[in-house]
Amino acid sequence: MSGGLIVQGLRVDVEATGQDVVDEVSFAVPAGRVLGLVGESGSGKTTVGLAVLGHARRGVCIVGGTVRCGTTDVLALGEPDRRALRGGRVSYVPQDPASALNPALRIGVQLREVLEAHDFGKSAAAREVRLAEMMAEVLLPGDADYLARYPHQLSGGQQQRVGLAMAFACRPSVLVLDEPTTGLDVTTQAHVLETVRDLTRRHGVAALYITHDLAVVADLADEVAVMYAGRVVEHGSVRDIFVASAHPYTRHLVAAAPDIAGREGLVGLVGRAPAPGRRPTGCAFAPRCSLATDACRDGFPAVTRTGAGHDVRCVHARPGALSRPALGSATGRSADAESALSVEGLSASYTGVPVVHDVSFELLRGECLAVVGESGSGKTTVSRCIGGLHKEWVGSVKLGWAVLARDARARALQQRLGIQYVFQNPYGSLNPRRTVGATVRRPLVLAGVDDSTADRIVAETLERVALTASYANRYPDQLSGGERQRVAIARALAHRPDVLVCDEITSALDVVVQAAIVELLAALRRDLGLSMLFITHNLPLVRSIADSVVVMSEGRIVERGPAARVIDDPREEYTRRLISDTPSIVRALA
Repeated sequence: MSGGLIVQGLRVDVEATGQDVVDEVSFAVPAGRVLGLVGESGSGKTTVGLAVLGHARRGVCIVGGTVRCGTTDVLALGEPDRRALRGGRVSYVPQDPASALNPALRIGVQLREVLEAHDFGKSAAAREVRLAEMMAEVLLPGDADYLARYPHQLSGGQQQRVGLAMAFACRPSVLVLDEPTTGLDVTTQAHVLETVRDLTRRHGVAALYITHDLAVVADLADEVAVMYAGRVVEHGSVRDIFVASAHPYTRHLVAAAPDIAGREGLVGLVGRAPAPGRRPTGCAFAPRCSLATDACRDGFPAVTRTGAGHDVRCVHARPGALSRPALGSATGRSADAESALSVEGLSASYTGVPVVHDVSFELLRGECLAVVGESGSGKTTVSRCIGGLHKEWVGSVKLGWAVLARDARARALQQRLGIQYVFQNPYGSLNPRRTVGATVRRPLVLAGVDDSTADRIVAETLERVALTASYANRYPDQLSGGERQRVAIARALAHRPDVLVCDEITSALDVVVQAAIVELLAALRRDLGLSMLFITHNLPLVRSIADSVVVMSEGRIVERGPAARVIDDPREEYTRRLISDTPSIVRALA
């Protein structure tokens, strides 16, 4: 393959210990094609992506293998040549669009810097022509006023498009995209993915797309490589991976992925991938695999080819799929069900600027109501008003029959404990100086529960969220993202609230952890009769978790109804567009 990207036998080690972070990683991406690299958080995906640029994060080093971009051996280059390669021949698009841009520089200055740094174009005039082309390629205005904006004056989708323009500026032959749409709503994501697809194929770029969103991979990629604990365990076409997975781990990944066009429930996976230095001899997935035998533990399995271009490393390799439960049919709202929470005529502002207009809905006891819409539609503002975290609003919010004050501090203690809020970011919602036990105990302390009773409730609550009582002595930095989110849920549940407000609580989690959290929430609703307000832009997840849906646009409710009806037969054009913009494994393989 004269063009494109070839990675062979890549190994990256921890410098201090020599333990491998990734090992035996090999794949090829022809020019004009996209390879999706998927796996749980911590599987080594980003480490591989950075190695394609000849880069390793602090504390790790590339110790073996080759990375070829066209005819260039990237790892054989000295550091000055690697710097020249990055941004010229090989480009990188990071997960957070804001971190890719300098907040103190206008976007036009930053785009010109890329061209000047790599001496692209013969003159300043030629670079201005290329700058206009770059902006047109990513469907952004190229006028002087727009180029004079700072990054904070752009939306997240616009920032990501500027990042793509920078990545494609010097016509690279290889592009590494690391979760570039994770924080974007479905409409913005659809535009960014279409831009990637068009530019990659039109200019013959080999693209490595790193993600945990399997629906995006099915929609965008030509082939898929699945990583687990630092190694590629399966590699094949999109159809091979999603229809005829041969590795048990891949089948779990597919079964954990929500799909807006699907009719099956999610299946979680117990445990987590072992970290470097703690990986067992043989197959690292064996401790979590129901098929594991002694042969799996003797040594890491060799490559088995189950079909043309379909490779797997498993002694029990066989094409198939994991059995998944059918989604339950909508039961409808009971006419005699009690109201857990009601919102009437809620309008909210920020420094006098209206952002939410006359929103009204009711959450029944034991019900899960999803509030969906694009970024900026007002979903989180509504949830923060309900939680008493945003003060600039008018209207009425009732918990049961009690009218709530605007500010949480002005509410009665039992009202504050009655509505518990679980935040989006599991890394920012826990105090790093408090143990898990102290965090979960906090609502009980506020309620005046005695120490022995509090100890018992903390242990029971941790067990209820599929942790153990021993987690009470740990600190947040000793937990994975999924475990932190479970602790946040445990804290919210400790004093048995009436309503749980979940604000994008799975957006930072990979699909396996997300499925486990969804299963947990379903069990809590069933066992405790919990009412949930579920704020999300993840429409496929709505089908799996919600009874009813409220769709918001520009601060107003545009559609509402049972989840199955709204997803399958949307009445409003806005809702139809949201659903059509949502990637779907089922639709991609049809």
